[in-house]
Amino acid sequence: MPSDQVLIVTGASRGIGAATAKLAAARGFQVGINYLRQQKAAEDLVAAIEQRGGKAVAIQADVSSESEVARLFDSATTRLGSITALVNNVGIVERQTRLDAIDAARLQRIFAANVFASFLCSREAVLRMSTRYGGQGGSIVNVSSGAARFGSPNEYIDYAASKGAIDTLTLGLAKEVAEEKIRVNAVRPGFIHTEIHALGGEPNRVERVKVQVPMQRGGQPEEVASAILWLLSEEASYVTGAILDVTGGR
Repeated sequence: MPSDQVLIVTGASRGIGAATAKLAAARGFQVGINYLRQQKAAEDLVAAIEQRGGKAVAIQADVSSESEVARLFDSATTRLGSITALVNNVGIVERQTRLDAIDAARLQRIFAANVFASFLCSREAVLRMSTRYGGQGGSIVNVSSGAARFGSPNEYIDYAASKGAIDTLTLGLAKEVAEEKIRVNAVRPGFIHTEIHALGGEPNRVERVKVQVPMQRGGQPEEVASAILWLLSEEASYVTGAILDVTGGR
């Protein structure tokens, strides 16, 4: 991978985002590591990448904010060069509950982080990468969730619905910009060992639900990152509008 490839990963201070940033850097990308609050984790990740000879910068931004998304892309471009790839990884859950206990404020938070952010970041990426605007093309990978297929009843149906929106964004945008040399794909992780489960109130959730997985185990962030990097790579040059399940067979 040539060193002029510049990738932004949103929500990259931990979990799947951090694993993606590390693997991308190892494969030659210069990486903009976006974070909201976890400054030390983001800076530690930059240091780890640089120790291995890679190039990365940490950029704080709330990617549900239109103005901050523009600032994120401007900063990454100034510090690293023209953006050639984007991974829309940022996503949140709140405490496990049923729909009848969910209020509008929670829905606003979930959809702002999980849907609006991906739309806004994708727009900025298109404006910079599309041949329609003088760009050289590029690749976008959205991080969806197996929850979009299964609904997460009694736990996170708001989260599941937000990830369903990401699937639709992927399909529509892929067709919209295919002639402009931008590929748009998604991965749909299953039960992955990350900190997101603790945010939902059950840190050991993967151990409880792994019996639903044909492989009988949860996945690791690095396994999702490998799928993301394949979709970003030239090996996937004829792949767009695809949604790749990384779910252990579920």
